Amino acid sequence: MTLDESSRQVAAQRGIFRRKPIEADADSGLERSIGLWQLTAIGLGAIIGAGIFALAGPVAKTDAGPAVTVSFLIAGVASACAALSYAEFGGLIPAAGSAYTYGYAVLGESVGWFIGWDLLLEYTAIVAVVAIGVSQYITFLADAVGLDLPTWMLGAPGTGEGHRIDLFAVLLCLGVAWLLNRGIRTSTRIETMLVGVKIAIVLAVIVVGAFFVDTDNLTPYFPYGLSGAATGAATVFFAVFGYDAMSTAAEESKEAERNLPKAIILSLAIAMVLYLLAATVLTGMVPFADLSATAAYSEAFASVGLGGFSKVVAVGAIVGIVTVLFSFTLGASRVWFAISRDGLLPAWFAKTNDHHSPSRPVWIVGIVSAGIAGFVSIGDAAELTNIGILLAFVVVSAAVIVLRYRSPDLPRTFRTPLMPFTPLLGIAFSLWLVTKLQPETWVRFAVWFLLGVVIYAAYGYRHSKLGRGVAVQTKDTA
Repeated sequence: MTLDESSRQVAAQRGIFRRKPIEADADSGLERSIGLWQLTAIGLGAIIGAGIFALAGPVAKTDAGPAVTVSFLIAGVASACAALSYAEFGGLIPAAGSAYTYGYAVLGESVGWFIGWDLLLEYTAIVAVVAIGVSQYITFLADAVGLDLPTWMLGAPGTGEGHRIDLFAVLLCLGVAWLLNRGIRTSTRIETMLVGVKIAIVLAVIVVGAFFVDTDNLTPYFPYGLSGAATGAATVFFAVFGYDAMSTAAEESKEAERNLPKAIILSLAIAMVLYLLAATVLTGMVPFADLSATAAYSEAFASVGLGGFSKVVAVGAIVGIVTVLFSFTLGASRVWFAISRDGLLPAWFAKTNDHHSPSRPVWIVGIVSAGIAGFVSIGDAAELTNIGILLAFVVVSAAVIVLRYRSPDLPRTFRTPLMPFTPLLGIAFSLWLVTKLQPETWVRFAVWFLLGVVIYAAYGYRHSKLGRGVAVQTKDTA
């Protein structure tokens, strides 16, 4: 590198687009103990659950009809384009933080900060939404076995007569936070087991439900038009990007450079096949207008005389959606940990406990998500999701193009195919889905974004380790 190039690189470290090294922190305090299948289980834990058990019914009922399968397909294609970009970065930058870290290393500190800041809100809101979805199935199961629960504990205020708090959702958020603080080795062992149970039950739903499919229920296939299917895609999108949360565990995985790309692709491929089959079975069993907006699959099997199996499905839904809680609580806490370790938030949050868990972010995410889940309806909570993830996809897809052309010779264990077409398609899909979100989502996002501007200007920029000279050069410019 010439003297002029070196001077420009040093100057870059003083601005808001200074770039951090892409090497993982060797002394992170995290424990590398999870392998390929545990990583894949974290991805499947995040992807399969809420989309099938909590969203397929209401989206089919109000937005897409039987074309909810098209909604999942659109979201899946958009997600796959971004997933291939994540896979390249996962092998190249095996560090905690996912899109935050990738954006910081390639596009600069301010870009990384705002994506990380958005992900904190998105992941926490997703945990709340998913907890509410689990709670609905617990309530269904309690009713099915004749257990009369107090009305005050069955939902957030305004969601039903006498509702005061969704107590089950609150306890789930706090319980998952407790589990994660037992350490990644223990928690991923439990997560892998639960994911296995979940997939077995989803397969049972597909096989058993196929015998009760009435093709008349699948017509008209587009009762709300193609635009309805597109709107549904924007809604279910958060159900197909769980690999983003999984990639935040890079520093806790063994041979991350090789295993992370494989786990990203495996988890999305398996999940999409199951989503399409399960959604087809659901809308084939029950006319879309008659679907339950809550425990859709359990209600569907009960309606065809399989009351006993509907209880099994409810148990599977509870197990399945709990794994989503685990994955996104893990994701939020690791993004927070990475931001704090870089100095953009106080280092107090980057301390790990005796089990090598960043316990402070874990508990904060658990408590905040519990508050949202306990007192906000699932519809309002869901409006907080998606936009930040979609923008993260835009950043990661753009960054993989920039880095491929800036530093083509970096050692990559996986290369995004059809460069730059694939990431450009991911950007286009993501921006298109953003336009389908409700105006209220944009307002909430703008408020959170402005708060992030204030925090970065008042604290992050001045306390950044990179800005203070702790690191002054990135590998791809050496």
